[in-house]
Amino acid sequence: MDTTKDPQSAASPRADSHDLIRVQGARVNNLRDVSIEIPKRRLTVFTGVSGSGKSSLVFGTIAAESQRLINETYSAFVQGFMPTLARPDVDLLRGLTTAIIVDQERMGANARSTVGTATDANAMLRILFSRLGQPHIGSPQAFSFNVASISGAGAVSIERGGQTVKERRTFSITGGMCPRCEGRGSVTDIDLSQLYDDSKSLTEGAITVPGYSADGWFGRIFSAVVPGDVPIAAFTAKQRQEFLYGAPRKIKVDSINLTYEGLIPKIQKSMLSKDVDTLQPHVRAFVERAVTFMTCPDCGGTRLTEAARSSKIAGISIADACAMQISDLAVWVAGREEASVAPLLEGLRHTLDSFVEIGLGYLSLDRPSGTLSGGEAQRVKMIRHLGSSLTDVTYVFDEPTIGLHPHDIQRMNGLLLQLRDKGNTVLVVEHKPEAIEIADHVVDLGPGAGAAGGEVVFEGTVDGLRASGTLTGRHLDDRATLKPTVRTPAGALKVRGASTHNLQGVDVDIPLGVLVVLTGVAGSGKSSLIQGSVSGRDGVVTVDQGAIKGSRRSNPATYTGLLDPIRKAFAKVNGVKPALFSANSEGACPNCNGAGVIFTDLAMMAGVATVCEVCEGRRFEASVLDYHLGGRDISEVLAMSVTEAEGFFGAGDARTPAAHAILDRLVDVGLGYVSLGQPLPTLSGGERQRLKLATHMGEKGGVYVLDEPTAGLHLADVERLLGLLDRLVDSGKSVIVIEHHQAVMAHADWIIDLGPGAGHDGGRIVFEGSPADLVAARSTLTGEHLAAYVAP
Repeated sequence: MDTTKDPQSAASPRADSHDLIRVQGARVNNLRDVSIEIPKRRLTVFTGVSGSGKSSLVFGTIAAESQRLINETYSAFVQGFMPTLARPDVDLLRGLTTAIIVDQERMGANARSTVGTATDANAMLRILFSRLGQPHIGSPQAFSFNVASISGAGAVSIERGGQTVKERRTFSITGGMCPRCEGRGSVTDIDLSQLYDDSKSLTEGAITVPGYSADGWFGRIFSAVVPGDVPIAAFTAKQRQEFLYGAPRKIKVDSINLTYEGLIPKIQKSMLSKDVDTLQPHVRAFVERAVTFMTCPDCGGTRLTEAARSSKIAGISIADACAMQISDLAVWVAGREEASVAPLLEGLRHTLDSFVEIGLGYLSLDRPSGTLSGGEAQRVKMIRHLGSSLTDVTYVFDEPTIGLHPHDIQRMNGLLLQLRDKGNTVLVVEHKPEAIEIADHVVDLGPGAGAAGGEVVFEGTVDGLRASGTLTGRHLDDRATLKPTVRTPAGALKVRGASTHNLQGVDVDIPLGVLVVLTGVAGSGKSSLIQGSVSGRDGVVTVDQGAIKGSRRSNPATYTGLLDPIRKAFAKVNGVKPALFSANSEGACPNCNGAGVIFTDLAMMAGVATVCEVCEGRRFEASVLDYHLGGRDISEVLAMSVTEAEGFFGAGDARTPAAHAILDRLVDVGLGYVSLGQPLPTLSGGERQRLKLATHMGEKGGVYVLDEPTAGLHLADVERLLGLLDRLVDSGKSVIVIEHHQAVMAHADWIIDLGPGAGHDGGRIVFEGSPADLVAARSTLTGEHLAAYVAP
């Protein structure tokens, strides 16, 4: 018998050689021909200063190509309904696996979206109550606040045996939507005096709603139905009813078919149907001024009909279940035993237990999803992946520790390792040293940000990173020191009986004229205290974590208002109109309409963007570029970095104080390397946060409230941020910071610690005093972690 072995079978199978994700020649955004090999089934952390290219490599290259290749496996018909993705600018990508992206994008801020609807927990609860609830009221739709009850009857024509037969049919749908508030949980009371000035006529500009100008389409449409030259106060009762509440109908204005609708229903559809936080600032200010939101008196804010609230399981209605803290609801569901719905109960238990495991047990299912922070939204997205049976998947996380107290970071680290240990590749973009230290493999990008970054400066282990001498390596073991002396307050902002969300009648005096840090575990009530009792007061400027949205036409110059003084300066020197110096107005290149590129739509395939041949990507008409300011045309100015522009507009022929003041603030927040015309979508999360901070710093106010300003900041940038906070306080401002970063806590003059836990276990003040007193007492979780962090 021949016992010789086949040499091929003795060697490891060829499939085992694909244990690396290989990237060659990546050039997305600021990446400079990056080539790298990432081990599979390991936890790889990507570090580097904000803007160094981490997200461009992980999200813009690896994850983007994985998603594009998966989309290509579908038929052309299906691809036609999916977002089209272009191939990243990279020479070669090998060894990719299915990528699941868990980013920090805020969840849909639709007024009807809640934590329960976003995670399918509500869907399972609706089925559970439709099967077990007593009295039985109908199908799962009867418990849905997004389904209205409707019924109808009429004749239908049916082709049968070559003849048309008419039959009478009736139908009815039992939905759970409260008819009064239409499933929103709140009703609106509109102050009519804020909508129009009744002493004026429509042609005189009576309507004061943003965007409703007398000489625009809205003015012409209203004037076609009610008298445009008569003061509104002189309208007849019928005209007033038509003007305010007229039903939608077709009308003709200048031979053009248009739809007329009363002012109030039009405002309700265009503004009040959206989450207030997502509206443009001037529209949001109008809504907050003109509209009062009240809890719906019919449903008590539950969004559900009386019938849906009457059906109960063990004395609990679906409204009661959704209002419970999720950790309590998980206990209630665990106590239900019913063989007929056993698989449903098991799935619901798993989902609710995942909430608790990931540290979100303090939420309730009826919490509007638009109110979640970026970190909370990211963790909610993680829930569907916990306990998943999938392996050999690439999970991509964008700073999963954002919004987490040092105590909660340990739990998050455990979840990331759990995903890895099931045989998955985990890629994490991160700045926190506690999260970097658990990595199997580290990729450090830099050496700087923007044009000074885009290179891999280190690859290897965490110990190797410490010894590497890179910016991240040098700062990895940084430890803050407690300030020897703290500032003396100049008064106090008094809060009494605060009870928003989980706050339990909190009384606190927040010192003014100093740096105050508000801290505590996630869900302890920090944001509730600020939003419910501090923001909105006179002189308070709040910089929250709301996302910055902008198209490819938006850039730092347009977002900060910097472009206005620049355009005026160009116009004044050259004796022409300011509109010529806007790529979105008269000065735009006629060929590409000021976009700089020509987009060719290829249906289900990714569209192609080619640089405009007429303006060569400059976005402006050729004649506009003949006008100069300080020897530069407008396209050259927009190509400048913030630092270069600060010098340019600070002295000489181009001196423009208004522009220089804005540029100063951008340099202050560490954005000196960003170019003025860089499209907003290409900025990293940390850069957008700081851009927002720089914009708000220009507002007049005595008290600044910052919500986690260290989000997206590299270890080395935290020091710069602390300097900025000190300058704000030294200039006479009061600064209140919601923060978990121990370096910011140690730098504070006063700390207010909420807790001791999250949800109904929190909502109380557990410590007030200086950082040194907190470290000495070690009486709270924050005190223990701060004591372990500060340098001895």
